[in-house]
Amino acid sequence: MPHTISNQPKLREKLSQFGALGYLLVLGGLALVGPYGVLAWGENKALLEKREHRIAVLEKDKAELRNRVSLLNLDHADPDLVTELMRENLNVAHPDEYIIELKQP
Repeated sequence: MPHTISNQPKLREKLSQFGALGYLLVLGGLALVGPYGVLAWGENKALLEKREHRIAVLEKDKAELRNRVSLLNLDHADPDLVTELMRENLNVAHPDEYIIELKQP
């Protein structure tokens, strides 16, 4: 009996070491091949560049819309833009103008 009692602490120690080693191996594997690991660095960098390009395009569109809104201010609207919008949205034309419709591809 005393022989089995002395082996139990060693067995617990071995199991805890094995569990710690397994945990470290899983953690190392995730650091290497996980979604934020070393191998995903290139993919994340490409995705970041793509999103930065999209942000630049959206910022340009935002600036254009901001300019258009300032031109349509109710206090002092730009007459050229108002005329353009009337012709486009309300199909308003002068009697001496010809309208040629072009089909968009």
